[in-house]
Amino acid sequence: MRDIIQATKEYVKQKLSAEVTGHDWWHIKRVYENSILIMKETADPLHREVVELAALLHDIADWKFHDGDESIGPRVAREWLESQQVHEKVIRHVCQIVKDISFKGAGTHNSMKSIEGQIVQDADRLDALGAIGIARTFAYGGFKGRELFNPIIEPKMHKTAEEYKSQQSTTINHFFEKLLLLKDRMNTQAAKKLAIERHQYMVEFLKKFFQESQHEGSHHYKLLSYYN
Repeated sequence: MRDIIQATKEYVKQKLSAEVTGHDWWHIKRVYENSILIMKETADPLHREVVELAALLHDIADWKFHDGDESIGPRVAREWLESQQVHEKVIRHVCQIVKDISFKGAGTHNSMKSIEGQIVQDADRLDALGAIGIARTFAYGGFKGRELFNPIIEPKMHKTAEEYKSQQSTTINHFFEKLLLLKDRMNTQAAKKLAIERHQYMVEFLKKFFQESQHEGSHHYKLLSYYN
């Protein structure tokens, strides 16, 4: 199985090395390493290889870059794992994690069905927080052609996955619509502890953003008090 893990690393690195939206190989590497870190703090019995493979493959074909097709990620992951002759039970588990991992709106709660999935989801969400999370947010916003900030456009707490997918918002709104919610949606105690500092860093960044842009009286600035 270690040979398969190494082969998967090389496969994903080759597929995502030139990616420019913050969903690149280095994101995958950080999620993989965060998953290992969280596993060490988790007492529950778990399947280590499932965690490692799911961490490596979780963004192999993200629906955000394939017209909202949520089936493509699990499909590409399955094709790769079958080519490596991975046991079917492991394939099903990994593909289920790939299918369920994404955030799909503030009003939706897609709970992971296994501790392995919870670990990988937490590791992925940690990489959406803090300094790295800020950098990735602006990289993705630029790729999507989003406005940086517009005080007239207020953040929206999407009630359905379809609404979240279709809504064209601003990059700053993305913090309120997703990133600032993640701290309280971590599954594991280890991730909850790691998320606190990263979350607060984003809050302080946003405060400075609104101060420097002279929007301290905006609805956005007032919203920050809910996230301290």
